[in-house]
Amino acid sequence: MARMSRPYVTIGSKSKYFPTYAEVKKNLVALIKECPDEILTLTRSRRGEWGEWFEKWGLVNGKPVKLKEGWL
Repeated sequence: MARMSRPYVTIGSKSKYFPTYAEVKKNLVALIKECPDEILTLTRSRRGEWGEWFEKWGLVNGKPVKLKEGWL
């Protein structure tokens, strides 16, 4: 079984690693608020797929919304 890389978020010029995608989702609002432009970039691998997947998240009416996603 191939080892999956841990998901990480980019906040400004820093990266934070998380053990699971679910852990990132639990802290999404706080993480977005930490970002200078309030847009969070999440990078992760997806089960059964090769490469890295990215997601850009922002806040709309105080709720996290996925703005963009795709393969790197």
